[in-house]
Amino acid sequence: MRPTIRFLEDNLIEKIIAEAIEILGNLGVELHNEKVLSMLGDFGAEVDMGGSHVKLNREIIEKALKTAPSSFKLYDVTGEETHDFSDHKIHFTPGSAALNILDFDSGKIRKPDSIDYINYSKVISGLEHIKSQSTAFIPSDVHEKISDSYRLFLSLSYCDKPVVTGAFTIESFEIMKELLLSVRGTREALKDKPLAVFSCCPTSPLKWSDVTSQNLVDCAKYSIPVEFISMPLSGFIAPVTLVGSLIQHTAETLSGIVISQLTNPGTPMLYGGSPAIFDIRYETTPMGAVETMMIDCAYNEIGKHLGIPTQAYISLSDSKQLDAQAGLESGMGATLAALAGINNISGPGMLDFESCQSLEKLVLDNEICGMVLRLVEGITPKEDFPALPIFQELLREGHLLISEHSMRYLGEEHYMPKPVIDRSNRARWIDEGSQTLGERANDMVKKLISDYQPNHLNDDSRQELIKLMENEAQRYGMDKLPERS
Repeated sequence: MRPTIRFLEDNLIEKIIAEAIEILGNLGVELHNEKVLSMLGDFGAEVDMGGSHVKLNREIIEKALKTAPSSFKLYDVTGEETHDFSDHKIHFTPGSAALNILDFDSGKIRKPDSIDYINYSKVISGLEHIKSQSTAFIPSDVHEKISDSYRLFLSLSYCDKPVVTGAFTIESFEIMKELLLSVRGTREALKDKPLAVFSCCPTSPLKWSDVTSQNLVDCAKYSIPVEFISMPLSGFIAPVTLVGSLIQHTAETLSGIVISQLTNPGTPMLYGGSPAIFDIRYETTPMGAVETMMIDCAYNEIGKHLGIPTQAYISLSDSKQLDAQAGLESGMGATLAALAGINNISGPGMLDFESCQSLEKLVLDNEICGMVLRLVEGITPKEDFPALPIFQELLREGHLLISEHSMRYLGEEHYMPKPVIDRSNRARWIDEGSQTLGERANDMVKKLISDYQPNHLNDDSRQELIKLMENEAQRYGMDKLPERS
């Protein structure tokens, strides 16, 4: 039996959805994109072009929900399937778009560069329990106008895994789409085997900018999967109650679903978000707060009730270092997310309110992911009945270390973490150098970088990626791309 957790009863889910639809019909959303407003008007929405505002009636919302896919899959650079976003299947991906990186040698948070990003790609290539990469942080050694496309370029150049990414400008989508097409070859192949998921973020409360609404439309035209990242802040720009925040999250996400599905019915989607409570003591948005995690798990239930696969920023920490708080918050979030069945669990590696990535934390979080994946497999009998022969052997031999039953099932019953998790006795730990968690994690980072093998991108695609990226850089005054050795 798969262990599960729930926070909402079905009748409460239905009330939340009904309230969200009522809000969209009466208050509507602010929307700063004339083309999207015009499209919604064509489908019968009440549009105020001058006021950049639209009200969405129940019929439009229900029409969009009917075409929303209940699942989809992702594929890596080589075209191999890596993700199945259906039912309660779970997958982990690093947190995205951090401004900083935690430098292990100095212990300081600093701005990352291209080499940091390449090392990240090499590390993520070797982490078996994190099946996708993300455009995890923003290199500071390129023009800000190409930071979106450049991160995707590096990800596709160095790692086989599919990418969770996003565009912060309308212009950057075009080059990012071309980068994906360079790998897949054709528009049809990219549709058949999606390689990336784009994050699209409404602005709380109840607003879509010109950029984010256009991103939704552009992704839909190419059937590129999107994840909606609604970010209500409970007690600040959302009701202080968790139910009130869920109503707002539902309304904002439903409005995105309408834009996407009316543009291209059947566009793959993840019902996602990055909400948080607002800690009035420090004026911060703690992602590691238990109430934040509860909101994430609860809106996942709403998404599943609507028949849409889900995503959440949940397995991450607000700590500034790789410490006990980082492990507590990330481990608790990953466990709750897995028990709730969130399909795409975002956050590994992240610190400091989604603003910092740590390669050492990433390898630790990979072990958390491994443990959680074992947890959701649950407990099932494996030739345990009848039990008498096993216990007869135990009493006869005095142990079961090399019994046929042990050898057959040890690997699948017991999760064995890498050395970053210390399970040795004290004497052995002392003999091996009395390393701290950070030191063991740093050793693992160095080993993954040292053992890295180039990804399987073919030469033609690789050269096309370089050509596209160099041309884009030159548009913004860069004579050449940063060194990538």
